[in-house]
Amino acid sequence: MCRFAGLLRRGAYIIRGESSRGSAIVRMRAEPKAADMNYWLMKNEPEAFSIDDLERVQVEPWDGIRNYQVRNFMRDEMAVGDRAFFYHSSCKVPGVVGTMEIVSEAYPDHTAWDPEAHYFDPRSDPGSPVWLMVDVRFVEKFPEPVTLKTLRSHPALHDMRILQRGNRLSVTPLSAEHWNHIIGIARGRIS
Repeated sequence: MCRFAGLLRRGAYIIRGESSRGSAIVRMRAEPKAADMNYWLMKNEPEAFSIDDLERVQVEPWDGIRNYQVRNFMRDEMAVGDRAFFYHSSCKVPGVVGTMEIVSEAYPDHTAWDPEAHYFDPRSDPGSPVWLMVDVRFVEKFPEPVTLKTLRSHPALHDMRILQRGNRLSVTPLSAEHWNHIIGIARGRIS
């Protein structure tokens, strides 16, 4: 039916529309998953878009991904209903500042072919999109950030990708154990 059919899974459907600039917008939605939920850590610079911004708007596209491995995570593993930590990066005190929910399947990131967009990619083509994004919904802001220093101090988290030398990915998968441990730290159950 559609050139984006390869991106569809789990009974997703397509919503087509037009942006204010006339480019096609394609969104793919699916039913939420049950027991096989995945967990993610998604980094963003708070000066560009923070947990407070997400709390204000409630739902926002997570756009600007220009890394093939992260694009593949979004396309192949991330699904509606997954949970993610919002991580403030490249700031004075980097760390996990809250949680959000993935509320859409991956769909083409139209900012890639918008010359006025910050993440414009001149090689990208609306007829054959390379870059994807998902929509995220605000769930919770932590009273205090779980700082990078705190994450490093917990042996139970030593194998998290974000703590590995050389890891610069903006989106990484987490195990359920890592998710629960960080939630425990944020809520004061683990010190």
